Amino acid sequence: MNRVELSLAEKAVSIFFNQQQVVQIFVEQQAIAFEEHGGYVSASVEGQALAVRTEQLPQGLLGIIVNDSDTQWVEVSNETPKEKRSLFGLAALGLKLFKSAKVVKAALAGASVAGYAWLFSWQFALMLVACLVVHEYGHVRAMRYFGIKTKGIYLIPFVGGLAVSDDKIVTRWQDVVISLMGPAFGLITSILGVVLYYATEMEIFAGVAVLSALLNLFNLLPILPLDGGHVLKSISFSMRSWVGLLACMAGVMLGLWISYTFGLILLVIFILVGSFEILLEWRGRHHSHLIPLDRYGQVVSALMYVLVVCGHVAVMMHFADSDNPILSLPMKILSS
Repeated sequence: MNRVELSLAEKAVSIFFNQQQVVQIFVEQQAIAFEEHGGYVSASVEGQALAVRTEQLPQGLLGIIVNDSDTQWVEVSNETPKEKRSLFGLAALGLKLFKSAKVVKAALAGASVAGYAWLFSWQFALMLVACLVVHEYGHVRAMRYFGIKTKGIYLIPFVGGLAVSDDKIVTRWQDVVISLMGPAFGLITSILGVVLYYATEMEIFAGVAVLSALLNLFNLLPILPLDGGHVLKSISFSMRSWVGLLACMAGVMLGLWISYTFGLILLVIFILVGSFEILLEWRGRHHSHLIPLDRYGQVVSALMYVLVVCGHVAVMMHFADSDNPILSLPMKILSS
């Protein structure tokens, strides 16, 4: 995907396009609506009329018209830029080779339920899978909000879930919102579990609330490729300084300490993949196609992150003094 930037009505306008058409238009990092009229698209920016002619895109020309002025032709690349792929990105690409078959989704879901039931019980397996599906559905809903095509949810046995998209994100803000919507939907599940527990006095609903809070809180750790790591990366690399890199590396050290303390070997593998992701993105930070967060966006993203974290911790604290050892276990782990 290519991009052209211009200033209109004292606003920074970014036009994203491929070899044939305009894909998205952003004004100050916010997507705006535009209309297609065959050979061109039109939009309004702070009362200013903007039209983009695309009939010459195959020849490497993009036409810009502001307020019915003469067309200004801009030379653009008509080749799709080659992007560096991390190991995690290659793994996601491998999944895309077979993700279209619905039978694969069903097989992975069945394997997940069977695997967790073998380790624990079928009741626990169903609760765990339900929490994972709600979490990933939050990511899917956020992708669709930004107009990103999705391929659905895939459950990976003994690992978790994955919401797969067809398109790439174009702003750091999209990365933050998509990453946080999974834990946010998980928080809704936890709160609903608490309500149903008091309405029915059935401890299974309390178990769902605590399990959802624990899973989502773990996912909010500032470690790539977890959701919290994506939020930290988006904020950090928007700073365009060594402070951002140091913040990401601090997250890596935190992850290694947690892995050592609790013996989480799988998390170590994730951390190694995430470390390569950080280094590759740092090397290409000056050529990234992602629109960075401004200072306001960085603050709002951090506040949203803290709010979701506090919500899950509050649910776990609510059952910290429970006579049921399972319900009080997550809080004991956090306080250890």
